[in-house]
Amino acid sequence: MATPDRILVVAATSHELAPANGWRTVQCGVGPVEAAAATAAAILAWHPAIVLHVGIAGARRAASLAPPALVIGRSSLYCDLNTASSLAPREVPADPVLIAAAQRALPSAVVRVIGTSARVGGTSGCDVEAMEGFGVLRAAQLAGIPALEVRAISNAIEETDRAQWQFAQAFAAITAATPLLVAECQRCVP
Repeated sequence: MATPDRILVVAATSHELAPANGWRTVQCGVGPVEAAAATAAAILAWHPAIVLHVGIAGARRAASLAPPALVIGRSSLYCDLNTASSLAPREVPADPVLIAAAQRALPSAVVRVIGTSARVGGTSGCDVEAMEGFGVLRAAQLAGIPALEVRAISNAIEETDRAQWQFAQAFAAITAATPLLVAECQRCVP
């Protein structure tokens, strides 16, 4: 069983990070490049056993995921990349053991592919959109560390009026879910 200090929780902003209770946290900044760089640096410094990426996200209206629904990422799809997969990966799967742990910890959460784009509305081929997941999961993958992305829905992707987005609800949902997620994940990874 991993001790809490071997778990690295990464989020873009301080609003998405629950107060650490033995685990390490990194505020990686917004976007896939910042996320990858900050995560790689934290992995190098702390050698975590598990990387958990948490935060808020948008969902397509057709997905029927109203704020503050929780979504466990089956994989992270890099929607900005437009090149052959032989040159660079476009999708990183989440660790299946961590997916199962997250489902136990958050039984009302759904499992979906989560798209990553550096711009709002930049994803396609997925129900859920965020900005950092691929960078975090790819950094963990390259280091050989199991990783998982979990998001709380704050808005419909199609809603351009940010005054309509439910930031406070989503921040509260993800910070409440994080301790449950950490506790369950530390039980299943050596």
